[in-house]
Amino acid sequence: MANAEASERPLSAGHLIVAQLEREGVRRVYGVPGESFLDVLDGLHDSPISTVVTRHEGGAGFMALAEGRLTGLPGVAMVTRGPGAANAFIAVHTAYQDATPMILFVGLIPVPDRGREAFQEFDLAGWFADTAKKVVTLDDPTAAARVVSESVHLARSGRPGPVVIGLPEDVLTRPAGPSQPLRPLALPGPRPAATELAELTGRLERARRPLVVVGGEGWTAHTGRELTRWAAQHSIPVLADFRAYDAVPHDPDDSGAYVGSLGYGRADHAARLLDEADLMVLLGAPRGDVLSDGYTRGLETETVLVLPGDARGHCGRIDQFIPAHAPALVLDLVAAPAVLDADAVWFKAARMAHARFRTPATRPAVDDAHVDLTAVMGVLAQELTEDAVVTYGAGNHALWPARYLPHRAPASLVAPRNGAMGMGIPAAVAASLVFPGREVVSVAGDGCFLMNGQELATAVGYGAAFVALVVDNGCYATIREHQEAAYPGRPSGTRLTNPDFAAWARSYGAYGETVASTRDFRAAFRRARASGLPAVLHLLQDPSVRAPSAAG
Repeated sequence: MANAEASERPLSAGHLIVAQLEREGVRRVYGVPGESFLDVLDGLHDSPISTVVTRHEGGAGFMALAEGRLTGLPGVAMVTRGPGAANAFIAVHTAYQDATPMILFVGLIPVPDRGREAFQEFDLAGWFADTAKKVVTLDDPTAAARVVSESVHLARSGRPGPVVIGLPEDVLTRPAGPSQPLRPLALPGPRPAATELAELTGRLERARRPLVVVGGEGWTAHTGRELTRWAAQHSIPVLADFRAYDAVPHDPDDSGAYVGSLGYGRADHAARLLDEADLMVLLGAPRGDVLSDGYTRGLETETVLVLPGDARGHCGRIDQFIPAHAPALVLDLVAAPAVLDADAVWFKAARMAHARFRTPATRPAVDDAHVDLTAVMGVLAQELTEDAVVTYGAGNHALWPARYLPHRAPASLVAPRNGAMGMGIPAAVAASLVFPGREVVSVAGDGCFLMNGQELATAVGYGAAFVALVVDNGCYATIREHQEAAYPGRPSGTRLTNPDFAAWARSYGAYGETVASTRDFRAAFRRARASGLPAVLHLLQDPSVRAPSAAG
């Protein structure tokens, strides 16, 4: 009788939140526990949702962001008030600028304590309102399911992004009344109207040097392959937005149309394509600061912009705006009858320039005291499986994988488009949990690694397996490079003192090995991969090397 009575009691708001997350298809929640949301934690105790306890709220946020990037469902992080929310802020900003779906739950002080400078009190909307799609506080326990459902829908719809939900601790324990989990809201997949598609086709038919730029979320193996096949057939080069390199496949035999990426580390030929194109079709990628080399390239080119939401973040000319999901438009575009007359010589030159750019330069001698990252990337390109997931944060170390590692499967790259350091290791943890059967490799700078390297403990605790390459050059190399250009001979504030990263990894129960010579890398990588553990390879890099050889 007691059990029957308990089953008939209404759910608390905290338990209803968990029940709604289950209905929405959420499989993991990342977070650092706090007393402000104990009732949600209690609801998670009996839930099929896995609670991944991280070592820092920044790590939790980045893991949630990575899950959103890899699955299309909002990744979920839970943190406590004040200090916890502050630590998670970096991930919210990244999700906002990267247009990635994410939900951040923040435990709050009890409602009666508001405005009294209570312990860890802060203004949730004041902090997050301009870097989230919406900030909402759950003041009505009966609204718990609706708030969660609407937030998940908002995070995914239009231009994806983060939604922040405040949870007052006293509201969470109150009965949610007769409320029950709701059916998830349908997500519309906007497709172009026939007239919009006809106008786009007409522009392509009139252009001699049309250029396609891909970006954003939601690309599949089918849509990416169909786009590059169609573009190659019509001699249209395809570029990727910054850190959206996995939107379309990179064909090793040059049979496709992918000719490189834009943004930091881009090749000179990619910039020339922006300058020389007479039509730019932006599929899921607004022409922003990084894509346009600081608002300097392609601004006056005839432009078609395809985005599911508004044109936020776009600069320069727009001749046609199509409010559609870019991958969905691709399927209509490749099926539409068209007679195109693009410049085949221009297209062939772009493919040849990209082939030169991605081919590692030969090194005349082997440095036995340091590891050559260019050669390391050549080994990885041979060793990695075709659907391997690559993660990295921000810094000069990211220039090598961006240039030399091909992506042949969607959802195979997680890297911050807003340049946030510290994302690579949390993203690798999440990628391994989301795709336990796929290989995961993280390339990390020494500065970037130690910002969230403690999440190696999370990886060990939850059975995540990946190989992290820690590039040790003893400095914040990106800033040092700027100093060397602007203030030669006067380095300041960029030196790092590093631990023995391999020994540090072993202390966590992970695999750790130091690699001091390029010739030793392949065998070390195979040992790390075969360990079945989270693994750290400590790569000693020449401190004077800042980037791969000059762009082609």
